[in-house]
Order: sequence, then structure tokens, then C-alpha cells
Amino acid sequence: MAAPRFARATTDGVPTKGRVLIVEARFYDDIADQLLAGAIAVLDAEGTDRDVLTVPGALEIPPMVSIALDAAETAGAPYDAVIALGCVIRGETGHYDIVAGESARGLMDIAIDRRMPLGNGILTVETDAQAQARAAVDGMNKGAGAAEAALAVLRLKRRLRAALVLRPPMLPVVRSQPPTLVHSVNDKAPQRRQQKCRQVLLRRRHRA
Repeated sequence: MAAPRFARATTDGVPTKGRVLIVEARFYDDIADQLLAGAIAVLDAEGTDRDVLTVPGALEIPPMVSIALDAAETAGAPYDAVIALGCVIRGETGHYDIVAGESARGLMDIAIDRRMPLGNGILTVETDAQAQARAAVDGMNKGAGAAEAALAVLRLKRRLRAALVLRPPMLPVVRSQPPTLVHSVNDKAPQRRQQKCRQVLLRRRHRA
């Protein structure tokens, strides 16, 4: 199996410092510890401030993110990016599909509706061994991957905004009006000549 490739977006000179919200689900404490450690290491390396909120399970992550974003905006200190961390392991019932699907859908809705850079680090796996391998900092380190994803989108967002600010304003398009036709006195000359010709013809007919 090919190893994952973490491509850093082209963001020369674009800082990632800001406020990042981490919402983690601690249904599995040992896995949550590894995911959080990986994400925090990435944020610390970038010098990014963070707040960490903990919820019971993955389904509680999307509503908690929305609540925290609203609270931060109201307080005048909005977050610049969000990282969601958690783990869903398949069990004997269909509850796994609900939790995995609805948590991902909720996070995607938040990211799109709010134009919010968001890294989804909720693991959806078949076994505990798969979860351990993906969460481990010295393994696949999916917590770090989620943090990198959120920061990559944040860089691109700031880069695009900076480009729009620096771009010279477009001049309004002035549409030329069609020339207005000005009727002169001479415009009626052909009509007068025709009337005179008709009068001459009528006189000749009467004389005949």
C-alpha cells in the first residue's frame, strides 16, 4: 500500500498564527491522547494559539464546534480554524454507520457554511488495532494530519484574501450610448419635392 503523501500548499509568506479550536471526543481515552498530542505538536511548531474542548463522543463534536464558534464571535475573538478529533470503531450494530456518517456530514456543513478551515481527525475504523495504528504519534499520526489539513486551508484562505486586497480595483465599464439622430430642416426636402411632383402631374391631367 502506498504511503500517504502530505503535500504542503504553496503559501510563501502567509502566516498561520491565529486561534485554532480543537474539539475532541474521549470515548476512547488512549486513542484520544495520541490524536491530541499529534495535533498539538503541529500547532506548537507553527506558534498557533489553541483552545481544547472535550465532548463524550463523535456525534457531539459538530454541535460543540458550532456553539464554540458562535461564542467566540460574540466575544470578539473568532477562531481561524477548527480541528475535530475522535474515533469510531465498528461494533455489532448499525450505530457505527450513523455516528461515522453524521459526524462527518455535520463537520462538512460547518466548514462550507462558515467558510471555516477544518481538519477532520475523526477515525472511522473496523478494529481497535486499526485505531491505535492511525492515532499513534509514531505511527500514522492522524491527529497531526488533521492539524496540517486545517492549517493548509487557512494559509490558502489568507493568501486568497490578501491577493484580492492587493489587486487594483476594476474600473466600472462605461457603455457608450448610440448617437442620437438630430433631424434637420433639410430632412423634409425629399418629401416636399415629391409633393410638388404630384401637384404638377395632377395639373397636367386636369388640363388634358
